[in-house]
Amino acid sequence: MSGGTAEQHGRDPGGTRPSCLVTGATGYIGGRLVPELLDRGRTVRCLARTPQRLRDHPWAGSAEVVPGDVTDASSVRAAMEGVEVAYYLVHALGTGRDFEATDARAARVFGEQARAAGVRRIVYLGGLTPSGVPDEQLSPHLRSRAEVGRILLDSGVPTAVLRAATVIGSGSVSFEMLRYLTERLPVMVTPSWLRTRIQPIAVRDVLRLLAGCAGLPPDVNRAFDIGGPDVLTYRDMMQRYAAVAGLRRRVIVSLPVLTPRLSSQWIGLVTPVPGAIARPLAESLRHEVVCREHDITRYLPDPPGHPIGFDRSVELALQRVREAQVATRWSSASVPGAPSDPLPTDPDWAGGSLYTDVRERTVDAPPQALWQVVEGIGGEHGWYSFAAAWAVRGRLDRLVGGVGLRRGRRDAARLRAGDTLDFWRVEEIEPGRLLRLRAEMRLPGLAWLEMHVGTDERGRTTYRQRALFHPRGLAGHAYWWSVAPFHAAVFGGMARNIAAAAEAEAGTAAGARARPEGRAAGPGTDAGTDAGPDARPGKGDSR
Repeated sequence: MSGGTAEQHGRDPGGTRPSCLVTGATGYIGGRLVPELLDRGRTVRCLARTPQRLRDHPWAGSAEVVPGDVTDASSVRAAMEGVEVAYYLVHALGTGRDFEATDARAARVFGEQARAAGVRRIVYLGGLTPSGVPDEQLSPHLRSRAEVGRILLDSGVPTAVLRAATVIGSGSVSFEMLRYLTERLPVMVTPSWLRTRIQPIAVRDVLRLLAGCAGLPPDVNRAFDIGGPDVLTYRDMMQRYAAVAGLRRRVIVSLPVLTPRLSSQWIGLVTPVPGAIARPLAESLRHEVVCREHDITRYLPDPPGHPIGFDRSVELALQRVREAQVATRWSSASVPGAPSDPLPTDPDWAGGSLYTDVRERTVDAPPQALWQVVEGIGGEHGWYSFAAAWAVRGRLDRLVGGVGLRRGRRDAARLRAGDTLDFWRVEEIEPGRLLRLRAEMRLPGLAWLEMHVGTDERGRTTYRQRALFHPRGLAGHAYWWSVAPFHAAVFGGMARNIAAAAEAEAGTAAGARARPEGRAAGPGTDAGTDAGPDARPGKGDSR
């Protein structure tokens, strides 16, 4: 380790507040564990491949964020300096056929660097595995989680492996699957795994136990099964969800012919969860996942009211959803294979091609009214143009294994850096001025969509919209030119309708309707026309 005092390394000199490293802080569990640890008086450092995605979290100013990747030994080594407790909350689910090897390699790097840095404890959240089932018969997802746990337990650093089945909480992938399947299908034909017994656990209990593991005695090096008080089949969970949500009892017919592959397609059709994630989850439900012990209470006794029962955990999750208080979602984590390159600022981008489509308008509304529309785009509000085209594009993306349009939004009115927005992710947001989205759909290249709110020299509100595409090979160029004829309808319509929505928001909808299509909102102005696509390769914006 490098030199420096305990305070400089973030370690409490009295030894009562261990410094914690959290990996996976951009994900569902990690993003909620950080404030839990902070509330308990811990000092926290987060390791993230894209630190800026944590910038807008409410706790961002209270935790240190460092760049790095768990597969990169040097960045893990630097992040481990001064750390006493290291949380391993990442996995390579859905990254491809070799995700098990990636998971194992990352776990070895993490364990080796933790031992070298003198970390006194590793805490890992894994998956609950069925009793008596050989590893080779487990789903790849569960098999990989079990292997990662063994690697960390053998690292030479005392490790606590918490093994959970289905986690119920607002925004969790398990909850979203359950919610959408139950709410959208009053009558359904389902796979046989709906009869498999599961022991779900509330996310609040998961976070309580993860945080508590920081104080385990140094001789504890083992796995613990964790679960709630209820053991249910998935069918039971659906019926009890319906009861809590005030829905009629569901009619469910099971068919044994629905394989995990078909099940994942069925889940992808009905829920926002893409097939790449749904399939390993469906495969994991083939076997019974019930706790075989509850030894964790010897070290971390359950407080009154815990563990939380299934019905209460659903009630709490639904309350969060209805109040738009969902802190993190399953989609918070990066999409496997999705582009992560930031928007280029060099006009030539190292000599590469950069196609743009620019639309500019003046808007007869205050900037704040326009920004309200911009920040509320997507999800239930849609994309303000050619809804059928957006829907078809979303379905095509799902068919080729992409995320599609149905991921929606974490919050109906507010966005923060790193949020998912249908098949986009918020790359940058400057409240009141700029929203930049990066595409996570399957494309032969990289794509961004920018929306600017400003004022011109006469004090009028302006809206500038810019779509950018960096093609990958010949297929990328062909893709741009094949969709370019539709840009006037899609992007031009979007600019017009966003302006109209802002004007309606400001109470000027009547005046906007009286003006001819395409005319400027302000009197005597010609700035309301659409600039149209710039098809010249290499024509970028140095902003």
